[in-house]
Amino acid sequence: MYSNDLQEVDERQSGWRTIRKVAPYLWPEDEPWVKRRVVIAMAMLVLAKLIAVYTPILYKGAVDGLAGEGVPPLALGAVGLTVAYGVARMMTVGFQQLRDAAFARVGQRALRALALETFQHIHQLSMRYHVTRRTGGLSRIIERGVKGVEFLLRFLLFSIGPLILELLLVAIILMWMFDVWYLVVVAVTIALYIWFTFAVTEWRVKLRREMNDQDTEANQRAIDSLLNFETVKYFNAEQREAQRYDTSMKAYARAALKTAYSLAFLNFGQSFLITCGLIGVMVLAALGVQKGTLTVGDFVMVNAYMIQITVPLNFLGTVYREIRQSLVDMGQMFDLLEQPAEVTDKPGASDLVVKGGEVTLDAVHFGYDADREILKGISLIVPAGQTVAIVGATGSGKSTIGRLLFRFYDVTGGALKIDGQDVRDVTMDSLHAAIGVVPQDTVLFNDSIRYNIAYGRDGATQDEVEAAAKAAQIHDFIISLPEGYDTKVGERGLKLSGGEKQRVGIARTLLKNPPILLLDEATSALDTDTEQDIKDALARAGEGRTVLTIAHRLSTIAESDRIVVLEQGEIIEQGTHDELLQREGRYSQLWRRQQSDAETV
Repeated sequence: MYSNDLQEVDERQSGWRTIRKVAPYLWPEDEPWVKRRVVIAMAMLVLAKLIAVYTPILYKGAVDGLAGEGVPPLALGAVGLTVAYGVARMMTVGFQQLRDAAFARVGQRALRALALETFQHIHQLSMRYHVTRRTGGLSRIIERGVKGVEFLLRFLLFSIGPLILELLLVAIILMWMFDVWYLVVVAVTIALYIWFTFAVTEWRVKLRREMNDQDTEANQRAIDSLLNFETVKYFNAEQREAQRYDTSMKAYARAALKTAYSLAFLNFGQSFLITCGLIGVMVLAALGVQKGTLTVGDFVMVNAYMIQITVPLNFLGTVYREIRQSLVDMGQMFDLLEQPAEVTDKPGASDLVVKGGEVTLDAVHFGYDADREILKGISLIVPAGQTVAIVGATGSGKSTIGRLLFRFYDVTGGALKIDGQDVRDVTMDSLHAAIGVVPQDTVLFNDSIRYNIAYGRDGATQDEVEAAAKAAQIHDFIISLPEGYDTKVGERGLKLSGGEKQRVGIARTLLKNPPILLLDEATSALDTDTEQDIKDALARAGEGRTVLTIAHRLSTIAESDRIVVLEQGEIIEQGTHDELLQREGRYSQLWRRQQSDAETV
C-alpha cells in the first residue's frame, strides 16, 4: 500500500514536471508570433463562451413569445428570436473553429520542436545506453510522447479554464434568474460528477498503463523478431516467434478489455449523475411553472442550460482521462530527455587539429562494467602515416580500442590522444570527422546504393560517389544492376550479400576521406579474391594516412608496418609480421593455426 502511495506521489510530481516543461511552448520569449496566436485563440474562446451562455436566453424568449408569456429579451418577436438563436449557435461554433485554426500552428510547432529535440538527444546518448535499450520500446515511447504534445497544449489552454468559466456563468444566471436552490442542485451535481470522474479515471490510468506496457512489450518482440528475420529462418522458429508475439498480444488484449469495461462503467456513472441533476432542476422549474412564478420559456431555458453544461462536463471526463494519459506518455519521453549523455564535449572544448594523425594510447584502462576490466593499462603509439594492426583472440579487447578512439566510450584510466591532443578535450564533431570507420558488419540505410555511399560526405557529387565505388571495387557490380546506383538495398542492406554490403561501406568511408582510418575486420565478409582487391584498395586509401586495423584473419594484415598482439587486455607481443613469426610466440601460433585451417579448406 505504501509503495502504491509513493508511486502516485511520483506520478503527480512527474505530471507537474511535464506541464512545466510543456508550458513554455505556449509562450516562447523569442517567437512573438506564437504569443499573438495564443492571445487570438483565447479571445475567440471567451467570445464563444459568452455567446454560448447567452444562447438559451434567446431560446427562452422565442418560446415565451410563441406562448404569449413574459417579456422577450430583444424586440425581435418570436421568429426574430428564433433566427437570433440560430445565429448565436453558428457564431459559437464559428469562434470555436477560429480558435482552433489560430492555435493549430502553435501546436504543430511545439510537436515538431519537441520531436526534433528528442531525436537529437537520442543520437547524443552513449553507446552504452543504446546497446541496453530495445529499439521497439524506445520508438513506442517517442511516438506516444510526441502525439501527446499537441493534445496537452490544446487542452491545457482550451479545456479546464473555459469549463470553469462556463460553469460559473451558468450557475450565476440560474441563481440570478431563479433562486439559490437551482444553484445548490447544479453545484452538488457538478461536485459529485467531478469526484466520480477523477476517482474512476485514476483507477483507469493504472489499467491504461498496464495496457501500454503490454503494447510496448508486444511491439518490442515484433520488431526484435523482424530485425532478426534471418536467424528466425535459420532455426525454423516462425511458429515459436508467432507464439511469443501472441502471448504478448493476449496479455495486451486482457488489459485492453479491462480498460474498455472500466470506460463503460465511467460513462454510465457520469450519465447517471448528470441525469439526476437534470431531473432535479427540471422538477424545480416544473413546480415554478405550475405555481405561475415561471413561464414555459423558463422551463425550456433551464433544460437548455443543463444540457449545455452536460457537454463540457462529459468533455471533462474525456479530457481528464486523456490529459492523465498524455502526462504518463510524455513523462516517459521526458524521462528519456533527462537521460544524461555519458560522453559529452567538455566545456570550451576546441576542435581537433590533425597534423599527421599520430594515435597514442597512454596506459589505457577500460571496462564496460566496473567489476570487469577489458583493457589493462595498454600503451601504444601508432605513428602518423603508418599502418598498425591489432590482433588477438575473441574478447581480448581489439574492437574496444576502436570504440574508445571514436569515443563511443571514455577511458576509465590513462589517456587516448591524437597528435598529442586528448580525445576528451576536443569536440566530438571534429573527432568523428577525422576518423573513418569500416566496421565488421556494415549496416546500410533502406535507401539506394547512391544514398548509402554518398552518406560518407554530405553534398558529394555523382562523380565522387562513382570514384569511391571504383576504389572499393564495387562500381562494375552496381552498373550491372537494372537500376544501377538507384537500386534499393533493403532494410539494413539485406538485399545485398555480405561482401557487397562491406564494399559499399568501404566506398562510403573512402568518400569521407579522413586522415585516420579504423578498419574493424573490414574484409571479414569477403571471399579470398575480393579480399585481395579490397586489400589493394585499402592500401591505396591508406597512403599518407594513419591506419589502425583490427583483424582476426591474419592474412589481411601481414603487410602492416607493425602488428600488436593482445591477450586478455594486455599487449604481449608487437613487431612486423616476419619478426613475430621468428619469435615463435603467440602470433606465430595463431598464424600457423589459420594457415592450417586454410589448407584444410
